[in-house]
Amino acid sequence: MSTTIEIVNLKCNGCVNTVKKGVLSIEGIDTVEVDLDASKVIVKTEDQHLIDEVKVKLSKMGYPEVGDANTMLHKAKSFVSCATGKMSPDTD
Repeated sequence: MSTTIEIVNLKCNGCVNTVKKGVLSIEGIDTVEVDLDASKVIVKTEDQHLIDEVKVKLSKMGYPEVGDANTMLHKAKSFVSCATGKMSPDTD
């Protein structure tokens, strides 16, 4: 089953790499797709209870769900995540 989460602060492929790596680190997540243009994360998992954990993880990385608080701390974390993702190999 897949769930789409619309997030903020997604700026580039570095962000995409970071988001994929971070979400895939959660045990029980089957696949993660990130639509950079639409700022959406599509998560496939058999355990829908993990979706809340995914949202918390995204927020901690600086990519909160649309409608949640997007504080200066979120923005700063997403900037660091972006830079880190640019230095990491693609997760495709």
